[in-house]
Amino acid sequence: MVAAAVAAVAGAEAGVSRAAPQLVCPAGSLRALQLAVDAGADAVYLGLKDATNARNFAGLNFDDRQVRDGVRYAHARGRRVLMALNTFADALDSTPWERAVDRAAALGADALIVADMAVMAYARARHPQLPLHLSVQASATSAEAIEFYRERYGIRRAVLPRVLTLSQVQHLARHTEAEIEVFGFGSLCVMVEGRCALSSYVTGSSPNNAGVCSPASAVRWEQTPAGVEARLGGMLIDRYAANEPRGYPTLCKGRFVVDGELDYALEEPTSLNTLALLPQLIEAGVAAIKIEGRQRSASYVAEVTGVWRTAIDHAASDARWAVQPAWNTKLARWAEGQQHTLGAYDRPWR
Repeated sequence: MVAAAVAAVAGAEAGVSRAAPQLVCPAGSLRALQLAVDAGADAVYLGLKDATNARNFAGLNFDDRQVRDGVRYAHARGRRVLMALNTFADALDSTPWERAVDRAAALGADALIVADMAVMAYARARHPQLPLHLSVQASATSAEAIEFYRERYGIRRAVLPRVLTLSQVQHLARHTEAEIEVFGFGSLCVMVEGRCALSSYVTGSSPNNAGVCSPASAVRWEQTPAGVEARLGGMLIDRYAANEPRGYPTLCKGRFVVDGELDYALEEPTSLNTLALLPQLIEAGVAAIKIEGRQRSASYVAEVTGVWRTAIDHAASDARWAVQPAWNTKLARWAEGQQHTLGAYDRPWR
């Protein structure tokens, strides 16, 4: 990692310009899409108002008219729109996913982000001109897995789960012909995406099919003398004081009594922030950096996109790279639990 950073600095000092990775930003609404484009996103990703995408929340996502408007807005400014069809098709009826592929092609999407092999096969057969990106939900963590999807289904890019170290990311970038996309900022999950069964355990509904970790039908808020209780599938997963901020309840980020102590048993709310690793990611040849957060506000999208646009441009051209304190100050405002981490990228105990 140190050698890569030294090489990156040496290249910049010699006047060699490093290729900047694309900045891929979330859009849970048309307003968020417009703000992301205006703030410097190279591409935005969005989903339809159904279970074909992994952020199937009420009040989010796009109908056909909004997709058309968003595509028109982005294309007029030279940006791309990626359609997330990243849940797994229902074994009883894959028609909604197939129709979503057809809609994406008709509405002018520039690429599909797909997890299910059946959906990939359908898209490749019916719309061979439409690029396919392998979703993080496909949970491909090896070069062999990525190459399988590339050779069999023609995927052009793979989005990596947030559980790989920097050296593993560098290895994958060297050993696959597909482009590599990594998460740069946003919600951090301790599970390998696509493989989590926690919410299925308490709700009976898989996020890989339903599109959400905590389906609204399974969430209950109850005001009690002890505070506001959050229940998921009937299970008490957190209790909040009167003025305590309350996030959307997920089992992995619940607080439980363990050995007499009430605390986060699995994962404390925190955000991934890889600004410090930008030179190494660029040197590794990462093609795109993704910002997580289609469920977040348009203001989140605008400010986070602006910070990352500036940072990527600096890292790709500035010989004296350093994370500016103002960038982290802005990002900290939007971090879960008001804190951020390098996550699995940095494992000093290894």
